[in-house]
Amino acid sequence: MCYNFVLLLKDEALTKVKAHYQSQKLDTVSPYAEYEAMGDGYRLIIYSKLDKQGNKKALFQGENAKKEASLWADLEIKEETKQKSPKTKETKVSKVRFADQIGSDEVGTGDFFGPITVVASYVTKADLALLKELGVTDSKKISDEKIMEIAPKLLKFPYSSMALDNEKFNELTEKGLNMNEIKAKLHNKALLNLKKRFPEAEVDIDQFVAEKKYYSYLSDESEICKIDNFRTGGELLFPSVALSSVLARYNFLRKMEAMNEKYQMEFPFGVNGRTIPFAKEFIAKYGVDEMKKVAKLNFTTYKKALED
Repeated sequence: MCYNFVLLLKDEALTKVKAHYQSQKLDTVSPYAEYEAMGDGYRLIIYSKLDKQGNKKALFQGENAKKEASLWADLEIKEETKQKSPKTKETKVSKVRFADQIGSDEVGTGDFFGPITVVASYVTKADLALLKELGVTDSKKISDEKIMEIAPKLLKFPYSSMALDNEKFNELTEKGLNMNEIKAKLHNKALLNLKKRFPEAEVDIDQFVAEKKYYSYLSDESEICKIDNFRTGGELLFPSVALSSVLARYNFLRKMEAMNEKYQMEFPFGVNGRTIPFAKEFIAKYGVDEMKKVAKLNFTTYKKALED
């Protein structure tokens, strides 16, 4: 189920909200929006138009919209409506595509700890029955326990996985690359690996940035995989994207398990109330230099973890 939660914000509050979501910021496509960000189960859109009281509308949209909006407890939630027919984003799709296809998806971009993981996978019409039987869909709609159960049965599918650890991520951001540019490069590499094996398959991607901008991010790449379909909500449109979503989460979870074992600590997912206390504990135990290997330093969480 997808919901909208609308907050009316003054400039001071807007500044705080934008700073908080800077690491998940998207390139804004709509002429009516001044800021967009997307995280686990939600999308934030801040509209540029002022109302009569000088407020701007901040829309939290998605399954986890209420949870995300509630982080701003001092701001009154003005409106709550079930989303029935969104104009700009498809959230429920009953039509399933049957073309042989390569699709990609990613996880880890909203996690302070853990790698950004991108997977591309190849699916044919003959595979659909098994995917349906195992309940393969958007990984955000499946529990991690279920993913760990079904993913080993999905590893027989042709797939390509790219994992960018945070030490390398921090190097790239220091060079000026933003999150979407990094994601575009990872998607391109994973898709190319499969396109070379299955040249007749169409290529589908869960859209996270405007098509023109996506290709601009790849302008310095020696090879670029042409995308046939850029679509938001791609996990619900393309079985290959859904499969990639599950496999990406599976690989991410295994990487997190390896980190837990290496450091003998249980790293928290996402960014939540546990993140900063855990980060402080980690720094006290292993030091700042080691922290730079496991965390995304462009998150505001990092600065807060360094505060006394």
